[in-house]
Amino acid sequence: MATISDLSRGNYVRYNGEILQVEELQHRTPGNLRAFYQVKMRNIRNGKIAENRFRPSDEVDLLRVETKEYQYLYAEGESLVCMDNQTFDQIYLDKALLGDSVNYIKEGVTLLIVFENGTSPISAEAPPNVVMEIQYTEPGLQGDTATRTLKAATLENGVEIRVPLFINTGDNVKIDTKTGAYIERVK
Repeated sequence: MATISDLSRGNYVRYNGEILQVEELQHRTPGNLRAFYQVKMRNIRNGKIAENRFRPSDEVDLLRVETKEYQYLYAEGESLVCMDNQTFDQIYLDKALLGDSVNYIKEGVTLLIVFENGTSPISAEAPPNVVMEIQYTEPGLQGDTATRTLKAATLENGVEIRVPLFINTGDNVKIDTKTGAYIERVK
């Protein structure tokens, strides 16, 4: 067990039976009251944010985690098969750990996977952006760069996103994996 004052941003803790990651940690000392810690934590399973107030002497279960890079190979049912590039060990990663960013990754990208006690993955993170090819979109017209109007486009993996009017079928685009938003066209 660790005290609240031992925590820092990014630590993983077990609190009320759930695994949470510390997003923000502030030590506050209001006027004539006792000092306290205001802690904002994100639930790993459902992504909800919880904000709690702790005394400096309160104890919490600090988890020992290990972060490794794995290469995404292919999807199999509700899992992703990933490989460690050093040992070539393969693991099955639940798609739910990646959230919505699972729609915007493709084979060969590197994922950061967090393990608790080296056994089971508790969290996974996709790269911040990825380059994908536009499979189909309505043809764009030359000079359609003046407005911020968007049109529908289908990516190589079948996911539909919104892109500017000047993007054509066959163009490569950079996409934000967290939101699925178009960033820029890639040559």
